[in-house]
Amino acid sequence: MLKRLTPPQLIVISFASIILLGSLMLMQPLAVNGAPLKFVDALFTSASAVCVTGLVVVDTGSRFTLLGQWIILVLIQLGGLGIMTFSVVFILLLGKKLAFREKILISDTFSHLPVDNIASLVKQIFFFTFAIESVGALLLFCRWLPEHAWSHALYLAVFHAISAFCNAGFSPLPDSLMGYRSDILVNLTVMMLIISGGLGFLVIMELRYYFLRRFQRSRRSLSLHTKLVLTVTLLLIFGGAGLLYFTEQFHTLQQVPVGEGLLAAVFQSVTARTAGFNTLDIGAFGNASLLVLICLMFVGASPGSCGGGVKTTALGVFAMMMWTRMTGKEHVSLYGRTLPRNTIFSAFSIITTAGLILVLFLLVLSISEASSPLPLAVERGRFLNLLFEEVSAFATVGLSTGITSSLSAFGKCMIVMLMFIGRVGPLTAVLFFARRRPRGNFQYAEEQVMIG
Repeated sequence: MLKRLTPPQLIVISFASIILLGSLMLMQPLAVNGAPLKFVDALFTSASAVCVTGLVVVDTGSRFTLLGQWIILVLIQLGGLGIMTFSVVFILLLGKKLAFREKILISDTFSHLPVDNIASLVKQIFFFTFAIESVGALLLFCRWLPEHAWSHALYLAVFHAISAFCNAGFSPLPDSLMGYRSDILVNLTVMMLIISGGLGFLVIMELRYYFLRRFQRSRRSLSLHTKLVLTVTLLLIFGGAGLLYFTEQFHTLQQVPVGEGLLAAVFQSVTARTAGFNTLDIGAFGNASLLVLICLMFVGASPGSCGGGVKTTALGVFAMMMWTRMTGKEHVSLYGRTLPRNTIFSAFSIITTAGLILVLFLLVLSISEASSPLPLAVERGRFLNLLFEEVSAFATVGLSTGITSSLSAFGKCMIVMLMFIGRVGPLTAVLFFARRRPRGNFQYAEEQVMIG
């Protein structure tokens, strides 16, 4: 049965299975404090963890026991690295060789590399993941040790390190990281973890080899993919930070010192790229700042990373395609290289598909969450909150203006679907329903239509 499934179908089924299993585990009495968790809330929490989103309908620190929080942490790590990655590791630990099918699945998840490199790729992914998470946990442990008992400080450090690197945004603290808005060590450590988890594993490994080669005085340069990821990432981080600092001068940053305000703006710009932590009250943001965050969340992280969104490379390719059309050029080029047509088409398809999905779900949520007639000003404010919530879910960010827990059961299910689609990828979700083999491979005669 499984052998007849396509790679997209296997990816979708594996994520769905882990989400359902996590839901059942979180409903157990030992996992929660007080009354048992409702299925829809357990499903929402499990989906948010596996899809590394961070949206919550119940407080993580108070509603879940230590066992429940560890279950959430395991789900985050599974979702961040990918279930297929762990499957390959288990196969390698058993001393077995990877079948061609497993190689294709990992290749589709992280990059289209030669299949001979897949086993080595998975080993390096695990090494870099746990090395970076360990460094982050050690730094956070040193910071929190004076405030807490060593066991609790260690737990908080490990939880936040894994959650940050996997771009999940879960926190056992009641106000996320708002209490550490001016703490340089906490901010820089969490930002380092978020950026590392959002660059993509192949970019991290290529940067490592690049600096090693530079140390050995080798002249081999970075690939086009890595250059594009780094360029778009830096532009989004600092561009978003500048806009947030400017637009929040009369809101959350009104009475905040300049240095602290700049640090908070940079942190919020970084975390909006699918991480979900916050040092400022998102519910108190102005409309302009919320629009900036929506744009940052929609783009998200980079391919082959723990984050969601349409990805930085898709934005870069789409922007270059628009620039090429406006300047009258025939081919889309970047850093002295011409981009293939299938790459341009893929970027365009991802962005348009994501936009259509968000429009459809926004319409459904606007209808389902209008339980009673509301004043026009309130209804329009709720429209912006719903838009922010659904983009945050689709891009697996986890930021919220505070309406998550007030959603109806149907609305929560819609958000779960958005988180799921955002984690597996919109094109993967669409290909889940595709035929294994097309019926025919032929082309009709061409005919022009008027555009614009």
